[in-house]
Amino acid sequence: MTTLVICLDRTDDVGRVTGLRSPIVGWEAVRALVTDIGLADPEDSGVNTLLEGLRVAQDLRDDDEEAIVAVISGDRESMVSADRAVARQLDDLIAEYGPDSAVVVVDSAEDERLVPIVESRVQVDSVDRVVVRQARDIESTYYLLKQFLADEELRQTVLVPLGLTFLVFPVLAMQFGTAEGAAAITTVIGVFLLYKGFNIDEIMTGVSHQVREALYSGQVSVVTYVVAAGLTLVGLFAGGLGVSSLEDPPGVVIPAMQFAFDAVPWLAMAAVTASAGRLLDEVISEKPLRRSYLNLPFIVLAVGLVVRGFSAYFLEQQGVIGSFAVPAIELGVLSVDSFELASGERLVLFVLTAIVISLLGARIAASFATPTEDDPDADGAIGDVDTPPSEVTDGGPVAPEDAPPAPSSDPGEDSSR
Repeated sequence: MTTLVICLDRTDDVGRVTGLRSPIVGWEAVRALVTDIGLADPEDSGVNTLLEGLRVAQDLRDDDEEAIVAVISGDRESMVSADRAVARQLDDLIAEYGPDSAVVVVDSAEDERLVPIVESRVQVDSVDRVVVRQARDIESTYYLLKQFLADEELRQTVLVPLGLTFLVFPVLAMQFGTAEGAAAITTVIGVFLLYKGFNIDEIMTGVSHQVREALYSGQVSVVTYVVAAGLTLVGLFAGGLGVSSLEDPPGVVIPAMQFAFDAVPWLAMAAVTASAGRLLDEVISEKPLRRSYLNLPFIVLAVGLVVRGFSAYFLEQQGVIGSFAVPAIELGVLSVDSFELASGERLVLFVLTAIVISLLGARIAASFATPTEDDPDADGAIGDVDTPPSEVTDGGPVAPEDAPPAPSSDPGEDSSR
Protein backbone atom coordinates (compact mmCIF):
# COMPACT_ATOMS: atom_id res chain seq x y z
CA MET A 1 0.00 0.00 0.00
CA THR A 2 1.43 3.34 -1.08
CA THR A 3 0.57 6.47 0.87
CA LEU A 4 1.35 9.95 -0.40
CA VAL A 5 2.17 12.41 2.40
CA ILE A 6 1.45 15.89 0.99
CA CYS A 7 2.61 19.15 2.57
CA LEU A 8 0.46 21.89 1.05
CA ASP A 9 1.62 25.47 0.51
CA ARG A 10 -1.03 27.51 -1.27
CA THR A 11 0.82 30.86 -1.40
CA ASP A 12 4.17 29.40 -2.57
CA ASP A 13 6.13 30.41 0.52
CA VAL A 14 8.62 27.66 -0.32
CA GLY A 15 9.37 29.16 -3.72
CA ARG A 16 9.54 32.69 -2.31
CA VAL A 17 12.08 31.76 0.37
CA THR A 18 14.23 29.19 -1.45
CA GLY A 19 13.59 29.89 -5.13
CA LEU A 20 12.80 26.20 -5.77
CA ARG A 21 9.93 24.99 -7.93
CA SER A 22 7.50 22.41 -6.65
CA PRO A 23 6.70 19.59 -6.42
CA ILE A 24 9.59 18.52 -4.23
CA VAL A 25 9.44 14.74 -3.72
CA GLY A 26 11.48 12.38 -1.57
CA TRP A 27 12.70 12.07 1.98
CA GLU A 28 16.14 13.54 1.38
CA ALA A 29 14.83 16.40 -0.78
CA VAL A 30 12.26 17.45 1.82
CA ARG A 31 14.79 17.17 4.65
CA ALA A 32 17.21 19.41 2.74
CA LEU A 33 14.33 21.81 2.12
CA VAL A 34 13.71 22.04 5.88
CA THR A 35 17.30 23.20 6.35
CA ASP A 36 17.07 25.75 3.52
CA ILE A 37 13.85 27.31 4.81
CA GLY A 38 15.04 27.24 8.42
CA LEU A 39 18.23 29.09 7.54
CA ALA A 40 16.41 31.63 5.35
CA ASP A 41 13.52 32.33 7.74
CA PRO A 42 13.66 30.59 11.14
CA GLU A 43 10.30 32.06 12.16
CA ASP A 44 8.42 30.53 9.21
CA SER A 45 5.79 28.02 10.34
CA GLY A 46 6.34 26.11 7.10
CA VAL A 47 9.40 24.50 8.72
CA ASN A 48 7.10 22.81 11.23
CA THR A 49 4.84 21.63 8.43
CA LEU A 50 7.72 19.95 6.61
CA LEU A 51 8.98 18.34 9.80
CA GLU A 52 5.49 17.04 10.50
CA GLY A 53 5.33 15.57 7.00
CA LEU A 54 8.64 13.79 7.57
CA ARG A 55 7.42 12.46 10.91
CA VAL A 56 4.19 11.12 9.40
CA ALA A 57 6.13 9.43 6.60
CA GLN A 58 8.52 7.84 9.12
CA ASP A 59 5.60 6.52 11.19
CA LEU A 60 4.05 4.97 8.09
CA ARG A 61 7.33 3.31 7.16
CA ASP A 62 7.61 1.93 10.69
CA ASP A 63 4.24 0.26 10.06
CA ASP A 64 5.66 -1.37 6.88
CA GLU A 65 3.85 0.97 4.53
CA GLU A 66 5.41 2.62 1.53
CA ALA A 67 5.28 6.39 2.16
CA ILE A 68 6.19 9.10 -0.32
CA VAL A 69 6.55 12.60 1.11
CA ALA A 70 6.06 15.54 -1.24
CA VAL A 71 5.71 19.32 -1.03
CA ILE A 72 3.19 20.98 -3.36
CA SER A 73 3.07 24.76 -3.69
CA GLY A 74 0.60 27.05 -5.39
CA ASP A 75 1.05 30.37 -7.15
CA ARG A 76 1.46 33.91 -5.80
CA GLU A 77 -0.46 35.62 -8.62
CA SER A 78 -4.02 34.73 -7.59
CA MET A 79 -5.96 32.13 -5.66
CA VAL A 80 -7.37 30.57 -8.82
CA SER A 81 -3.95 30.14 -10.39
CA ALA A 82 -2.65 28.76 -7.08
CA ASP A 83 -5.38 26.12 -6.91
CA ARG A 84 -4.83 25.14 -10.53
CA ALA A 85 -1.09 24.81 -9.97
CA VAL A 86 -1.69 22.53 -6.98
CA ALA A 87 -4.15 20.40 -8.98
CA ARG A 88 -1.70 20.09 -11.88
CA GLN A 89 1.18 19.02 -9.63
CA LEU A 90 -1.05 16.56 -7.79
CA ASP A 91 -2.13 14.95 -11.06
CA ASP A 92 1.52 14.50 -12.04
CA LEU A 93 2.37 12.84 -8.72
CA ILE A 94 -0.61 10.49 -8.94
CA ALA A 95 0.27 9.55 -12.49
CA GLU A 96 3.89 8.84 -11.54
CA TYR A 97 3.53 7.04 -8.19
CA GLY A 98 -0.08 5.76 -8.23
CA PRO A 99 -0.77 6.13 -4.48
CA ASP A 100 -3.65 4.30 -2.83
CA SER A 101 -4.32 7.05 -0.31
CA ALA A 102 -2.96 10.34 0.95
CA VAL A 103 -2.25 12.16 4.19
CA VAL A 104 -2.48 15.96 3.97
CA VAL A 105 -0.36 18.17 6.24
CA VAL A 106 -1.31 21.85 6.57
CA ASP A 107 -0.50 24.67 8.97
CA SER A 108 -3.14 27.29 8.23
CA ALA A 109 -6.76 27.73 7.20
CA GLU A 110 -5.56 29.11 3.85
CA ASP A 111 -3.73 25.85 3.04
CA GLU A 112 -6.63 23.76 4.33
CA ARG A 113 -8.83 25.10 1.53
CA LEU A 114 -6.83 22.88 -0.85
CA VAL A 115 -8.00 19.68 0.86
CA PRO A 116 -11.10 19.31 -1.42
CA ILE A 117 -8.81 19.42 -4.46
CA VAL A 118 -6.78 16.52 -3.04
CA GLU A 119 -9.94 14.60 -2.08
CA SER A 120 -11.27 14.89 -5.63
CA ARG A 121 -8.23 13.01 -6.97
CA VAL A 122 -7.14 10.52 -4.31
CA GLN A 123 -8.54 9.02 -1.12
CA VAL A 124 -7.56 11.17 1.88
CA ASP A 125 -7.11 9.12 5.05
CA SER A 126 -6.09 11.97 7.34
CA VAL A 127 -5.66 15.74 7.50
CA ASP A 128 -2.85 16.73 9.88
CA ARG A 129 -3.15 20.32 11.08
CA VAL A 130 0.11 21.65 12.53
CA VAL A 131 -0.37 24.13 15.38
CA VAL A 132 2.84 25.74 16.64
CA ARG A 133 2.95 26.11 20.41
CA GLN A 134 3.96 29.62 21.40
CA ALA A 135 5.93 30.36 24.55
CA ARG A 136 3.81 32.14 27.12
CA ASP A 137 6.39 32.91 29.78
CA ILE A 138 7.44 36.37 30.88
CA GLU A 139 10.68 36.28 28.93
CA SER A 140 8.98 35.77 25.54
CA THR A 141 6.43 38.49 26.31
CA TYR A 142 9.23 40.88 27.21
CA TYR A 143 11.03 40.01 23.97
CA LEU A 144 7.93 40.76 21.89
CA LEU A 145 7.35 44.06 23.68
CA LYS A 146 10.97 44.99 23.14
CA GLN A 147 10.66 44.33 19.40
CA PHE A 148 7.46 46.39 19.29
CA LEU A 149 8.98 49.35 21.13
CA ALA A 150 12.02 49.29 18.85
CA ASP A 151 9.84 50.12 15.83
CA GLU A 152 9.55 53.93 15.72
CA GLU A 153 6.64 53.98 13.28
CA LEU A 154 4.58 51.59 15.42
CA ARG A 155 5.31 53.66 18.52
CA GLN A 156 4.09 56.86 16.89
CA THR A 157 1.06 55.19 15.34
CA VAL A 158 -0.15 53.17 18.36
CA LEU A 159 1.36 54.44 21.58
CA VAL A 160 0.94 58.18 20.98
CA PRO A 161 -2.84 58.00 20.29
CA LEU A 162 -3.33 55.66 23.26
CA GLY A 163 -1.37 57.98 25.54
CA LEU A 164 -3.34 61.02 24.45
CA THR A 165 -6.59 59.10 24.94
CA PHE A 166 -5.69 58.12 28.50
CA LEU A 167 -4.69 61.71 29.29
CA VAL A 168 -7.63 63.54 27.72
CA PHE A 169 -10.50 61.19 28.59
CA PRO A 170 -10.43 61.80 32.39
CA VAL A 171 -10.41 65.56 31.84
CA LEU A 172 -13.35 65.40 29.45
CA ALA A 173 -15.21 63.02 31.77
CA MET A 174 -14.86 65.40 34.73
CA GLN A 175 -15.74 68.51 32.72
CA PHE A 176 -18.60 67.29 30.49
CA GLY A 177 -19.52 63.78 31.63
CA THR A 178 -18.51 60.25 30.75
CA ALA A 179 -20.74 59.94 27.68
CA GLU A 180 -19.60 63.23 26.16
CA GLY A 181 -15.95 62.41 26.85
CA ALA A 182 -16.27 58.97 25.25
CA ALA A 183 -18.02 60.47 22.22
CA ALA A 184 -15.28 63.09 21.77
CA ILE A 185 -12.49 60.51 22.09
CA THR A 186 -14.23 58.18 19.63
CA THR A 187 -14.59 61.01 17.13
CA VAL A 188 -10.93 61.93 17.40
CA ILE A 189 -9.86 58.29 16.97
CA GLY A 190 -12.11 57.96 13.91
CA VAL A 191 -10.63 61.08 12.35
CA PHE A 192 -7.12 59.80 13.05
CA LEU A 193 -7.88 56.42 11.44
CA LEU A 194 -9.28 58.12 8.34
CA TYR A 195 -6.25 60.41 8.25
CA LYS A 196 -3.88 57.46 8.25
CA GLY A 197 -6.05 55.32 6.00
CA PHE A 198 -6.25 57.88 3.18
CA ASN A 199 -2.55 58.86 3.52
CA ILE A 200 -3.53 62.49 4.03
CA ASP A 201 -0.11 63.24 5.49
CA GLU A 202 1.58 62.21 2.23
CA ILE A 203 -0.96 64.19 0.21
CA MET A 204 -0.36 67.31 2.29
CA THR A 205 3.40 66.87 1.93
CA GLY A 206 3.05 66.68 -1.85
CA VAL A 207 0.79 69.74 -1.96
CA SER A 208 3.15 71.80 0.19
CA HIS A 209 6.07 70.80 -2.03
CA GLN A 210 4.18 71.86 -5.14
CA VAL A 211 3.18 75.19 -3.57
CA ARG A 212 6.77 75.85 -2.53
CA GLU A 213 8.06 75.06 -6.01
CA ALA A 214 5.42 77.33 -7.56
CA LEU A 215 6.32 80.22 -5.25
CA TYR A 216 10.03 79.92 -5.90
CA SER A 217 9.60 79.62 -9.67
CA GLY A 218 7.36 82.72 -9.90
CA GLN A 219 4.40 81.08 -11.62
CA VAL A 220 1.35 83.17 -12.47
CA SER A 221 -0.91 80.32 -11.41
CA VAL A 222 -0.07 80.98 -7.75
CA VAL A 223 -1.87 84.34 -7.93
CA THR A 224 -4.74 83.00 -9.97
CA TYR A 225 -5.20 80.07 -7.55
CA VAL A 226 -5.47 82.52 -4.66
CA VAL A 227 -8.01 84.57 -6.61
CA ALA A 228 -9.90 81.37 -7.46
CA ALA A 229 -9.97 80.40 -3.78
CA GLY A 230 -11.40 83.82 -2.92
CA LEU A 231 -14.07 83.55 -5.62
CA THR A 232 -14.93 80.07 -4.35
CA LEU A 233 -15.49 81.42 -0.85
CA VAL A 234 -17.64 84.23 -2.27
CA GLY A 235 -19.67 81.68 -4.21
CA LEU A 236 -20.24 79.50 -1.15
CA PHE A 237 -21.23 82.58 0.85
CA ALA A 238 -23.61 83.75 -1.88
CA GLY A 239 -25.18 80.29 -2.07
CA GLY A 240 -25.63 80.23 1.69
CA LEU A 241 -27.28 83.65 1.65
CA GLY A 242 -29.63 82.52 -1.10
CA VAL A 243 -30.69 79.46 0.88
CA SER A 244 -31.18 81.48 4.07
CA SER A 245 -33.49 83.89 2.24
CA LEU A 246 -35.98 81.11 1.46
CA GLU A 247 -39.09 81.06 3.62
CA ASP A 248 -39.34 77.54 5.12
CA PRO A 249 -39.01 75.54 1.85
CA PRO A 250 -40.20 71.90 1.91
CA GLY A 251 -37.56 69.22 1.32
CA VAL A 252 -33.98 69.72 0.22
CA VAL A 253 -34.38 70.04 -3.56
CA ILE A 254 -35.37 73.70 -3.62
CA PRO A 255 -32.60 74.82 -1.19
CA ALA A 256 -30.06 72.85 -3.23
CA MET A 257 -31.25 74.47 -6.47
CA GLN A 258 -31.16 77.92 -4.84
CA PHE A 259 -27.62 77.31 -3.62
CA ALA A 260 -26.51 76.17 -7.10
CA PHE A 261 -28.27 79.12 -8.77
CA ASP A 262 -26.47 81.68 -6.60
CA ALA A 263 -23.10 79.97 -6.21
CA VAL A 264 -22.45 78.57 -9.71
CA PRO A 265 -21.51 81.90 -11.37
CA TRP A 266 -18.84 82.55 -8.76
CA LEU A 267 -17.59 78.96 -8.80
CA ALA A 268 -17.38 79.01 -12.59
CA MET A 269 -15.42 82.27 -12.46
CA ALA A 270 -13.06 80.68 -9.92
CA ALA A 271 -12.46 77.65 -12.16
CA VAL A 272 -11.93 79.82 -15.24
CA THR A 273 -9.46 82.01 -13.34
CA ALA A 274 -7.46 79.00 -12.11
CA SER A 275 -7.37 77.38 -15.55
CA ALA A 276 -6.37 80.70 -17.15
CA GLY A 277 -3.44 81.00 -14.75
CA ARG A 278 -2.29 77.51 -15.63
CA LEU A 279 -2.57 78.36 -19.32
CA LEU A 280 -0.49 81.53 -18.83
CA ASP A 281 2.21 79.48 -17.12
CA GLU A 282 2.39 77.21 -20.15
CA VAL A 283 2.59 80.20 -22.51
CA ILE A 284 5.32 81.92 -20.47
CA SER A 285 7.40 78.76 -20.17
CA GLU A 286 7.36 78.46 -23.98
CA LYS A 287 6.34 74.83 -23.74
CA PRO A 288 4.08 73.25 -26.38
CA LEU A 289 0.46 74.13 -25.59
CA ARG A 290 -1.66 71.11 -24.88
CA ARG A 291 -5.25 70.96 -26.02
CA SER A 292 -6.55 70.19 -22.53
CA TYR A 293 -5.23 73.52 -21.16
CA LEU A 294 -6.83 75.52 -23.97
CA ASN A 295 -10.13 73.70 -23.84
CA LEU A 296 -10.60 73.65 -20.04
CA PRO A 297 -11.86 77.26 -19.55
CA PHE A 298 -14.55 76.79 -22.22
CA ILE A 299 -15.66 73.48 -20.72
CA VAL A 300 -15.92 75.00 -17.24
CA LEU A 301 -17.95 77.91 -18.55
CA ALA A 302 -20.26 75.58 -20.47
CA VAL A 303 -20.85 73.38 -17.43
CA GLY A 304 -21.60 76.46 -15.33
CA LEU A 305 -24.22 77.63 -17.85
CA VAL A 306 -25.90 74.21 -17.88
CA VAL A 307 -26.07 74.00 -14.08
CA ARG A 308 -27.33 77.59 -13.88
CA GLY A 309 -30.00 76.89 -16.49
CA PHE A 310 -31.34 73.75 -14.82
CA SER A 311 -31.37 75.29 -11.34
CA ALA A 312 -33.21 78.35 -12.70
CA TYR A 313 -35.74 76.06 -14.40
CA PHE A 314 -36.64 74.28 -11.14
CA LEU A 315 -36.75 77.51 -9.15
CA GLU A 316 -39.02 79.20 -11.69
CA GLN A 317 -41.34 76.20 -11.72
CA GLN A 318 -41.73 76.59 -7.95
CA GLY A 319 -42.23 80.34 -8.18
CA VAL A 320 -39.03 81.18 -6.29
CA ILE A 321 -37.66 83.39 -9.07
CA GLY A 322 -39.38 85.25 -11.90
CA SER A 323 -39.11 84.85 -15.65
CA PHE A 324 -35.99 85.81 -17.56
CA ALA A 325 -36.55 89.32 -18.99
CA VAL A 326 -34.64 90.38 -22.09
CA PRO A 327 -34.25 94.21 -22.19
CA ALA A 328 -35.06 96.30 -25.26
CA ILE A 329 -32.29 96.54 -27.82
CA GLU A 330 -31.78 99.40 -30.29
CA LEU A 331 -29.08 99.16 -32.97
CA GLY A 332 -29.59 102.02 -35.39
CA VAL A 333 -32.68 101.25 -37.44
CA LEU A 334 -32.94 97.82 -35.80
CA SER A 335 -34.85 97.75 -32.53
CA VAL A 336 -36.10 94.85 -30.41
CA ASP A 337 -38.71 95.34 -27.73
CA SER A 338 -38.19 93.81 -24.32
CA PHE A 339 -39.74 90.38 -23.76
CA GLU A 340 -39.72 87.54 -21.23
CA LEU A 341 -38.65 83.93 -21.68
CA ALA A 342 -40.55 81.08 -20.08
CA SER A 343 -38.74 78.53 -17.91
CA GLY A 344 -38.38 76.00 -20.72
CA GLU A 345 -37.19 78.62 -23.20
CA ARG A 346 -34.60 79.87 -20.72
CA LEU A 347 -33.33 76.31 -20.18
CA VAL A 348 -33.01 75.73 -23.92
CA LEU A 349 -31.18 79.05 -24.33
CA PHE A 350 -28.65 78.20 -21.61
CA VAL A 351 -28.06 74.66 -22.92
CA LEU A 352 -27.59 75.83 -26.51
CA THR A 353 -25.22 78.55 -25.38
CA ALA A 354 -23.19 75.98 -23.42
CA ILE A 355 -22.97 73.72 -26.46
CA VAL A 356 -21.81 76.59 -28.67
CA ILE A 357 -19.16 77.60 -26.12
CA SER A 358 -17.86 74.04 -25.80
CA LEU A 359 -17.66 73.66 -29.60
CA LEU A 360 -15.92 77.02 -29.84
CA GLY A 361 -13.40 75.93 -27.22
CA ALA A 362 -12.72 72.66 -29.03
CA ARG A 363 -12.18 74.55 -32.28
CA ILE A 364 -9.80 77.05 -30.68
CA ALA A 365 -7.90 74.28 -28.92
CA ALA A 366 -7.52 72.35 -32.17
CA SER A 367 -6.25 75.46 -33.96
CA PHE A 368 -3.70 76.72 -31.45
CA ALA A 369 -2.63 73.59 -29.54
CA THR A 370 0.74 72.04 -30.31
CA PRO A 371 0.65 68.25 -30.67
CA THR A 372 2.81 66.50 -28.07
CA GLU A 373 3.45 62.89 -27.17
CA ASP A 374 1.80 63.38 -23.77
CA ASP A 375 -1.40 64.85 -25.26
CA PRO A 376 -3.98 62.12 -25.90
CA ASP A 377 -6.06 64.56 -27.97
CA ALA A 378 -3.41 65.35 -30.54
CA ASP A 379 -5.50 64.01 -33.46
CA GLY A 380 -2.94 61.33 -34.13
CA ALA A 381 -0.28 63.87 -35.11
CA ILE A 382 2.40 61.80 -33.49
CA GLY A 383 1.01 58.37 -34.23
CA ASP A 384 0.56 59.08 -37.95
CA VAL A 385 4.27 59.57 -38.63
CA ASP A 386 5.50 56.85 -40.95
CA THR A 387 8.25 54.85 -39.32
CA PRO A 388 10.31 52.27 -41.16
CA PRO A 389 9.61 48.69 -40.19
CA SER A 390 12.02 47.28 -37.69
CA GLU A 391 14.50 44.73 -38.94
CA VAL A 392 14.91 43.07 -35.54
CA THR A 393 12.88 40.04 -34.54
CA ASP A 394 13.07 37.55 -31.72
CA GLY A 395 15.50 35.48 -33.75
CA GLY A 396 17.85 38.32 -34.71
CA PRO A 397 18.09 40.74 -37.63
CA VAL A 398 16.07 39.98 -40.73
CA ALA A 399 18.05 39.76 -43.93
CA PRO A 400 16.93 41.97 -46.86
CA GLU A 401 14.90 40.28 -49.55
CA ASP A 402 17.49 40.92 -52.30
CA ALA A 403 20.50 39.85 -50.20
CA PRO A 404 22.40 36.74 -51.42
CA PRO A 405 22.15 33.62 -49.29
CA ALA A 406 24.77 33.31 -46.58
CA PRO A 407 27.55 30.81 -47.29
CA SER A 408 27.31 27.53 -45.44
CA SER A 409 29.66 26.94 -42.56
CA ASP A 410 29.25 23.15 -42.57
CA PRO A 411 32.60 21.53 -43.47
CA GLY A 412 30.74 18.50 -44.76
CA GLU A 413 29.05 20.52 -47.46
CA ASP A 414 32.31 22.09 -48.58
CA SER A 415 33.94 18.72 -48.96
CA SER A 416 30.96 17.33 -50.87
CA ARG A 417 31.24 20.16 -53.34
